[in-house]
Amino acid sequence: MNSASVDQNHKTTKSSSAIHTSGDKRFKMLDATIKRYQYQQDALIEILHKAQELFGYLENDVLIYVAHSLKLPPSRVYGVATFYHLFSLAPSGVHTCVVCTGTACYVKGAQAILATLEKSAHIHAGETTPDGQLSLLTARCLGACGIAPAVVFDGTVLGYQTPESVDEHIKGWLQDGSS
Repeated sequence: MNSASVDQNHKTTKSSSAIHTSGDKRFKMLDATIKRYQYQQDALIEILHKAQELFGYLENDVLIYVAHSLKLPPSRVYGVATFYHLFSLAPSGVHTCVVCTGTACYVKGAQAILATLEKSAHIHAGETTPDGQLSLLTARCLGACGIAPAVVFDGTVLGYQTPESVDEHIKGWLQDGSS
């Protein structure tokens, strides 16, 4: 083999192993997960979980990368990512507020709590404030019906909430980013 063919062979090998051009090391870690699942299309949900763990959310670039790696249509990967509630297509805020909208919480005023939060934060459920401080989410049921209406603030469940109590809780987050 002459040096030109060795050089060409090296370039071909290198370009096929480095599919993503960003140089982001998280893609290399995602590749390891995909390889561990042996490129099985049936492992899509597990691979998307790992991708979200690595990137924080599933941006379009990541979805396309996973689709390409598993030889799946991007529409299928996007469909799975949007079907399951655990996946997020947008970055989360520094703080999260989850309002339970299950039956007990709904009957005891969850809608008024949600409306107050949306008005105070100037966002709708499922959105994050433009400054990235607060993500407002809803849950079908937290399993905390005995303390309805329940709201989760940064992973801590608080019961017997009122529109006023939740509004007071998030004010600090919205004003200066403090907890």
